[in-house]
Amino acid sequence: MFKILFKQVASLQIILGGVILVPSLVGIIYQEWYSAIGFFTSGLIISFIGYVLYRFLKNAEDPTHQHALLIAALGWLMIIVLGSLPYYVIAQITPLEVMKSFIPTGASYQSSLLNFKNPLHCFFESTSAFTTTGLTMAYHEPSVGKSILFYRSFSQWIGGAGFIVMALAIFKHIPGQSALLLYGSEASGTKLKSNVIDTARAIWKVYFLVTFAMVVYIFCGTYFILPNYSLQDNLFDAVNHAMTGQSTGGFSVLDNSIAGYNSAQMDILFILPMLLGGLSIPFLFRFIFLKKFSDLWNDIQTRAILIASLIGSILLSILLINSTNVNNPIREGIFQFISALSTTGWQTSNIGGWSDLPMLFIVFAAMIIGGSAGATVGGIKIIRALLLQKGLRWHINRIFMPKGALQTVTFNKRKLLLAEMNKELATAGIFTLIYLLFVLISTFCTIYFMNDTYTLADALFESASAQGTVGLSTGITDPSMSPVLEGIYIIQMWAGRIEIIPVLVIVRTLFYGTKSIKI
Repeated sequence: MFKILFKQVASLQIILGGVILVPSLVGIIYQEWYSAIGFFTSGLIISFIGYVLYRFLKNAEDPTHQHALLIAALGWLMIIVLGSLPYYVIAQITPLEVMKSFIPTGASYQSSLLNFKNPLHCFFESTSAFTTTGLTMAYHEPSVGKSILFYRSFSQWIGGAGFIVMALAIFKHIPGQSALLLYGSEASGTKLKSNVIDTARAIWKVYFLVTFAMVVYIFCGTYFILPNYSLQDNLFDAVNHAMTGQSTGGFSVLDNSIAGYNSAQMDILFILPMLLGGLSIPFLFRFIFLKKFSDLWNDIQTRAILIASLIGSILLSILLINSTNVNNPIREGIFQFISALSTTGWQTSNIGGWSDLPMLFIVFAAMIIGGSAGATVGGIKIIRALLLQKGLRWHINRIFMPKGALQTVTFNKRKLLLAEMNKELATAGIFTLIYLLFVLISTFCTIYFMNDTYTLADALFESASAQGTVGLSTGITDPSMSPVLEGIYIIQMWAGRIEIIPVLVIVRTLFYGTKSIKI
């Protein structure tokens, strides 16, 4: 079994090394030589070890159903662990004077690159990046250098579409059944083409095309809204924000996220990338390539996220009007709700200063639900939320149905019989229960380890943000936080990205192996 697992994980490691090599080019462009060396050496070492391991295990058997979820969990764990290496290496080899040169003129803080001398902070940053969360230890982002800023954004972009999907698109030799199992362990399971390999390539084609369109959109929008903004900085911002927007990752190259632009028009500009990131890639494929424009309303998830964004933004804005320390309740309410629902995590408001009610509203109405299944979002996903509310109404209506009547329900253009509906509801209900338990346990831990200045609502908000790979923060997450709490959030972000079950499969395997046990 271990040979099967390590062979597939090694293939992901080869890709990871290639991903890490890319930011070294950015380091060369901006003459950040220590960063370039750190990325180059880290990428080569990781790819070389992965290649040697892959070649050594090339005759290992193909994965079966019981291996797929283990490969997903272990593969992502390997990615976030080894992905932390460049942060640590660069922080160790970069002289203090060079770090100081990264600090913007007039700023009084020290370089956040110093935080990455702590391996745990590197691990946290890598986890947040590849899982597209957006919580960060680079507290003052501009002070870490352009190449690390790009690496953070690029990591989120790659992690959004998925490493396993990328591996399927690159490694042509993976057999059909094995490819299907691996694809299902990470992606939504929806096939866009006749086979899984072509589906993986179609996903990346859509993903790249939409990201490129957002680069152009953000660059042009910024040029007209902020005509005095440096063109070089505009281009760098556009590339990074397009990647973190489409991946719903939420990292920013600015010190205060999108609020750093100090522009209501820029806030409006960034709503479109968040909404697009929250839509499913299968929908975007049908809309762009198959010209099914009616799916903008007919697709159940797309329709739901648009309606939820409108209603939720209005309700949050109303709640913020009566909240304390909110200067622009409508502007901040609209942006923050869409950011939370799409799990992007760009921030334009001091959420830590909100009253408890709007904070709890955004947790339960947006962050826990998340965007569309098949997108790069976290949360329980809108499709599950819709299924659960449909199932609740169906069970209540059954009470009033005539005895012996054929009991069916139509959901998402499918007509389900009693047994089928109960199975769908059980699957969605169990996942939602486990998800909420993770958030609840993390909230209790946060209360115990957080600073006394924070409240229960702050603790719940931060835990839901980590679990939903959202990235919005009340301020609990920073380099001074408890290492225990930092570790808990790392586990949450990892579990949230791969939807928890693969993590539980690892735990079960550690105790019982892959043998069958009596329940």
